[in-house]
Amino acid sequence: MEILTGNELMSGATVYLDRAGRWVEDLQQARLFGNDEAEARDAAIAATRQTGRINSLEIETVKLVDSAIVPDRIRERIRAEGPTAPRFERQHLDEDGHVSI
Repeated sequence: MEILTGNELMSGATVYLDRAGRWVEDLQQARLFGNDEAEARDAAIAATRQTGRINSLEIETVKLVDSAIVPDRIRERIRAEGPTAPRFERQHLDEDGHVSI
């Protein structure tokens, strides 16, 4: 199975084509294209390119795990779920400009 993903030009947000032909931020709303739907997928890509609203348009392979869409590539999982490392508050430099290691 495949989905279409890209980045919204104005916001930079990661978006997915849904069943209604809209671009949404929730991976779980993405339209799934089966192996026999290449023509529909390619038509959706062509229509999207004409709008100029989505860049970095890509076809991603996915699988269903417990009814949830799970991308095959780690890159797409990170784009959908966020960073794999914990986020820390920014470390401010002291007056001497050094960062403790």
